[in-house]
Amino acid sequence: MSFIDASVSATVTNRDVYTVSRLNREARLLLEQGMAALWIQGEISNFAAPGSGHWYFSLKDASAQVRCAMFRQRALLSKCQPRNGLLVLARARVSLYEPRGEYQLLIDHLEEAGEGELRRQFELLKARLQAQGLFAAERKRPLPSLPTRIGVITSPTGAAIRDILNILRRRSPAIPVLIYPVSVQGAGAAREITAAVRLASNRAECDVLILARGGGSLEDLRAFNDEALAHALAECRIPTVTGIGHEVDFTIADFVADVRAPTPSGAAELAAPDQRQWQARLDAILHRVAGAMSRRLRDRSTSHEWLVGRLRQAHPGVRLLHQAQRLDDLQQRLARSARGCLEDASSRLHTQRLHLARVSPAGRIRELSSRRAEQQLRLRNAIEGRVGAARMRLDLALRALNAVSPLATLERGYAIVTRRADGLLLRSATQVQVGDDIEARLSQGRITALVKDVGE
Repeated sequence: MSFIDASVSATVTNRDVYTVSRLNREARLLLEQGMAALWIQGEISNFAAPGSGHWYFSLKDASAQVRCAMFRQRALLSKCQPRNGLLVLARARVSLYEPRGEYQLLIDHLEEAGEGELRRQFELLKARLQAQGLFAAERKRPLPSLPTRIGVITSPTGAAIRDILNILRRRSPAIPVLIYPVSVQGAGAAREITAAVRLASNRAECDVLILARGGGSLEDLRAFNDEALAHALAECRIPTVTGIGHEVDFTIADFVADVRAPTPSGAAELAAPDQRQWQARLDAILHRVAGAMSRRLRDRSTSHEWLVGRLRQAHPGVRLLHQAQRLDDLQQRLARSARGCLEDASSRLHTQRLHLARVSPAGRIRELSSRRAEQQLRLRNAIEGRVGAARMRLDLALRALNAVSPLATLERGYAIVTRRADGLLLRSATQVQVGDDIEARLSQGRITALVKDVGE
């Protein structure tokens, strides 16, 4: 070996030479230990779900992409179903796939983009309503054991209403169901559901109210995380039971409602009694009643037989004879007592009549009637005397009045003359001048004249 070859060999021997596997392994450890878990947002592409249950896909944005893996245990717990083109938010750990030397993201949690903000809003609203006491256990009411009508607030076209009606038909087919149709997803759904809850509460047509819809993402269940709906449920006068989504789904409506069921079917089972259980209870009660009646009849039969034996030992005919004799005696005593009572009453009546005759007001009435007739006669005579005297005085006054009346003077041919200008009564010719108008009042009528001459 030459000097150069020996030198190169010694140098190689002293170097730390990596294999590709070692390099990839240490690079993976460096990535996993050097970078903490992070949140990343991107669009899913190249999604694959082999039989192992693991999910493989890429997350990309406008200028780059990264390989991702979500193992079976995490995938089973995920509410988000990946599909190509879906924008998602993922919590991931940076790693490296050693066989190919490709770095990748190991996904621990996956949700649709925007769901994180929804969940933050959900938690804030939940805390606020809990502080207001809307979730308090003491305000929860029990569901009626045997409702006369069940109300259901849900979409009339969804699978939830079919499941609910099937359960109610199987458990309690005799209980009528009243459906309040609403939208359970999309714009305006929360307002429709809130209005339906208030309508059902105001009408009070049902004994229990079911609020239900099928499963979905947090965005799909957004209508049930509404603050107005929470207050409407808290103020509802009807006991409420919710069956929203799947067993792992919780909404604000679930916390406020009186009872929460894991599914719409579970809500129907809680709201309606099982007729088979009621029938079994009724059969058991009827069996106990029949047994009690049978024992009572046996006791009564034994008592009856004992009484019949006593009746045979003491024949009632003898007792009837004694009772008949006693009855005759009592009748005679009653007759004597009645006669005595009648005699006493007759004597008291005679005494009362005598006393009444002595104090009777009839005599006084006759005396007062006589005095009244006498007074009326005296009053009539006095009135007639007074009227006659007044009439005589009136006649004398009339004759005296006629004697001095100017009308009587006029009747004798005299006249009353006045000056027309001022109505002055003329007693002298000097009171008028030639040309004055004068008026003469006669016994019958008036005469108007013009003065032509004045003399003494």
